[in-house]
Amino acid sequence: MVGKEKFKEINRLLNQKLEEKKVLIAVHRGCGCGNIIENTIPAYRAALQMHADMFECDLISSTDGVVYAFHDGYEMRLLRKRRNIKTYTSKEIDAFKYKNIIEEPAEYGVEKFEDILQSFQSGELFNIDRAWDILPEVISLLEKYPQAIHQAIIKTPVKKKYLDYLEECKMKVMYMPIAYNLEEIKTVLAYENINIVGVEMIAKNSEEELFQDCNIQWVKEQGLFCWANAITLGGSQKYDLFGGLDDDMAIKESPKKAWGKLIDKGINVMQTDWPGIMSDFIEKYI
Repeated sequence: MVGKEKFKEINRLLNQKLEEKKVLIAVHRGCGCGNIIENTIPAYRAALQMHADMFECDLISSTDGVVYAFHDGYEMRLLRKRRNIKTYTSKEIDAFKYKNIIEEPAEYGVEKFEDILQSFQSGELFNIDRAWDILPEVISLLEKYPQAIHQAIIKTPVKKKYLDYLEECKMKVMYMPIAYNLEEIKTVLAYENINIVGVEMIAKNSEEELFQDCNIQWVKEQGLFCWANAITLGGSQKYDLFGGLDDDMAIKESPKKAWGKLIDKGINVMQTDWPGIMSDFIEKYI
C-alpha cells in the first residue's frame, strides 16, 4: 500500500491499481498524433484506449485565472503563437485553434482543466504537471469534483513554498515530488500532513543516487511508488531522465533492455510516449 495510513481512503483507487497490475503505465501528455493534439481530452482518451493506467496533463493559467491544459514553451509548434500562453487572457486563449501534425487547423483549441475534470469522472488516474505556481487555483477546481481527490496526483519540485502549501491545504490530494536525491525525499517525508504517495525519481546517469537499486528499495519501504521517466525529450542533445533507460532504447534496440531493466530495478510507474507497445511488453514480461 502506498501513502500514509491516514490517507488510505483517498489513495484507494491508486492502491487498487498497483495491487492489481504491479507496474503502471503513465502516458506523457496523452497520445497525440495526426489530428489528435497532446494535452487534450481526445489525447487522454486515446492513451486510456492504449491501456494506459494514468495520463499526464500539463496546466497553465491565463492572465485572468482560468486554468488550461497546455505545456507552455510549445506555442509556436502547436498554435503558431510566439508569446507564452500564460500572457494571454482566457478570451484570447479560447479563440486559438491547434495545428495538427501536417500543420493544418485541427478545428479545436486549448481545453480548460475543468472540462477535463468533467470528462473523466470514472476513476481514471491522472498526474498534474507544471502547475506548482497555480496550486490554489488547481486545488479549487479539484474540490468541485468529489471523485477527483481519488484520481489526481500532483507533482512539484521539492521547494519549501510548495510543501508548506500542501501541508496546510485542507484537500489532501495525492502528491509526488520530483526528486533528484534521497535528501529531497527525506525533506518531504518530514511533513506530517502531505499525502505523499510516490516519487518521480530523476537520475541523469547510472551513477546517480536514485538510480541505485538499494535506494529504489528504500523509497518503496517508505510506502511510496517509484516513478521513472522512460520518455525521450531530446534528439541530438539527449536529456536522460533515468540512466538512459528510455523509450528510444526500447523501440530501437529492445524493450527488455530498457523497460525490462526498469521493472527489474523495482520501478512501479513508468512514464512513456508508447503505451500500447509498453502494455504488450509488460503483459509478457511480468
